[in-house]
Amino acid sequence: MAVPESESEAAQRQDERRATEGDDQVAAGPPQPPHRVRQHTGALTSVELGEQLQISPAAVSGAVRYLAQVHMVSREREPGSRRERYRVHSDQWYEALTSREAIIKRWEDALREGVASLGADTPAGGRLAETLAFFEFMEGELESMMDRWRVHREQHFGEG
Repeated sequence: MAVPESESEAAQRQDERRATEGDDQVAAGPPQPPHRVRQHTGALTSVELGEQLQISPAAVSGAVRYLAQVHMVSREREPGSRRERYRVHSDQWYEALTSREAIIKRWEDALREGVASLGADTPAGGRLAETLAFFEFMEGELESMMDRWRVHREQHFGEG
């Protein structure tokens, strides 16, 4: 009978698997330390994260900074302390995807300007117009997909 592995051993095994699968797998997800940080639940200090994950303080700092930028982790202050705790959200993928909407809107605005300045009837303007149509399509699909996800999540996991 197999001995159950610890969470740390499982994370290390997953990191090793990701490393051997090449660039395609790494490109599909966050770099290694952020990947390992987001596997933890609850709120932990940077020291606790470093100890549990067996990574350097610099790796913790970089991982937390990256995950905070993509809205997959939040920083919380302990009352009366300067110490920060980092919390991985249970709805981390939802937060990461929906935070992309602002980026998509900026791209759409830039593409609209490009189409207007180049003209939709030029080859370059036509390519920009098609790219803009793609982003508008994806934005609408993402919005309706996330609405369906909220219903699905509530049915299967309760309110989040």
